[in-house]
Amino acid sequence: MSPTRRCSRSACSRTAVATLTYDYANSTAVLGPLATYAEPHAYDLCSEHSERLVAPRGWEVIRLAPDPAALGPSSDDLLALADAVREAAKPPEEPEEPMGEGTRRGHLRILRNPDM
Repeated sequence: MSPTRRCSRSACSRTAVATLTYDYANSTAVLGPLATYAEPHAYDLCSEHSERLVAPRGWEVIRLAPDPAALGPSSDDLLALADAVREAAKPPEEPEEPMGEGTRRGHLRILRNPDM
């Protein structure tokens, strides 16, 4: 699980819930749901700072509401988690050994009968 991101505002240690980006060419500030990854030209804001956000005079602020269906884990997230658990549960693959020699499993050794 990724670490919790903090608000980008100085002296604020609250958890970020929204991401702010600027479109300088169109004098627009866009505030939307917290981005999946931290971006160098975006600002993560806590709920208090995102609610109080004001843009410079002449700029437009676009507030994108989060999709309620996207708030919880998606089926892709759950499938990826299940695959990771299955992969971790697999026993390590061991190289084939010639007949007559033992196969090692953990601290035990399986001895094969060379006559079989």
